[in-house]
Amino acid sequence: MIFDSHMHTKFSADSQMSAAEALARAEELNLGVVFTEHFDYGLKLYGKSFTFDAAVYMDEYKNLRGDKVRLGVEVGLRKFARAANAEFIAATDFDFVIGSIHLVDDVDIYYPDFYIGKDKATAYKKYFAQMAEEIIIADFDALGHIDYICRTAPYDNPEIDYPTFAAQIDKVLKIVVERGKILELNTRRFYNPRAVEELVPVYKKYRELGGRFVTIGSDAHKVAAIGNYFERALEFAHELDLTPVTFCERRLEVIS
Repeated sequence: MIFDSHMHTKFSADSQMSAAEALARAEELNLGVVFTEHFDYGLKLYGKSFTFDAAVYMDEYKNLRGDKVRLGVEVGLRKFARAANAEFIAATDFDFVIGSIHLVDDVDIYYPDFYIGKDKATAYKKYFAQMAEEIIIADFDALGHIDYICRTAPYDNPEIDYPTFAAQIDKVLKIVVERGKILELNTRRFYNPRAVEELVPVYKKYRELGGRFVTIGSDAHKVAAIGNYFERALEFAHELDLTPVTFCERRLEVIS
């Protein structure tokens, strides 16, 4: 069974989706589910904290956990949060931990303020530099959405542009492979053929460096997004000789 290994329910500050809604939709699509609630220590938006009570989360969802349902977390990686992230992960028996970059220089890169006074080269090099600095020491299983910055970057061409940033991206990929971690294949932007095309050289390089596995995740915050573009993502993985996997109790499982 293929798993949607990245989605957010009511325990994430930016989602109101219930577990029941998510599971009903996943059942329709014959997908397994990994809930990965946001833990971005110190981040607040519109008065909401991007953290959650792990004990409450695990207790409320414990009866859902099983062959088709796993309980995980998406941790925001930055220097300010290192100690809090490590403590949070160590205290809870998560099935899966995604490590993601959402803030650079402690500024949320989803919003315009980060990009003021920065050309694309400056912004993207900062993004990949922080990614490399954090993943070399962080506790995580899969690196989330390597192209996250492309979602809202205000440039004429916001795409990842591997040839331009190959040195920075390769540094990230080498750390992932050397540490025995894997890349997520996030389908949030798979509606855009250009975005998919731009990811090909990144994941091709990952494979050349010895990377073998990917998790596939919709990054769903709403029911309608669950499993989106998974057929294309599976084709993408097959074309690049990458094997889709999921995690249970922090152990990798090959899926089919």
